[in-house]
Amino acid sequence: MRETPQKRAIKNYRDRLSQQGLARFEVLGLNRDRELIRSVAKRLSENSPAANKLRAAVRRGVAGETSTKGGILAALRRSPLVDAELEIVRPVIHGRKVDL
Repeated sequence: MRETPQKRAIKNYRDRLSQQGLARFEVLGLNRDRELIRSVAKRLSENSPAANKLRAAVRRGVAGETSTKGGILAALRRSPLVDAELEIVRPVIHGRKVDL
């Protein structure tokens, strides 16, 4: 039997996706989450730093990981001010004199 043009087009499209490292799959979810799932899938397919952050957050959320010790320190180390070499000076103010 001959392959119809529509089936050939679908096969070509899926082959192109496969060459890009993408896969087509189906998921079940609530109807109200349709746009959320689509937007997450679209972001993850970009393979950008933002996608990597989202991927890590989803993994943590699904795994149910709790925060570990040193979370505040890790956040401070990720701060854009880490290499800023700020010199913060606080004035020394002596207490007031009180008559007792």
